[in-house]
Amino acid sequence: MSKISLKEKVALITGAGGALGRSHALCLATLGAKIIVNDVGGSVSGVGQDRTNAEETASLIRSMGVKLL
Repeated sequence: MSKISLKEKVALITGAGGALGRSHALCLATLGAKIIVNDVGGSVSGVGQDRTNAEETASLIRSMGVKLL
């Protein structure tokens, strides 16, 4: 089976700060995609903002040597 490559592709991941969004962002990064991490960090009801989780995801992706956009 051939290896999947997303080199030269861009992935915009909404909700990338945690749970499924984070796992999808990390998976696509390992396949070579450039990642846009998008997560305002609001509550489930849409109130507030906190960039902490999105920044943590971005840091993990950078540590893999993947470019963030």
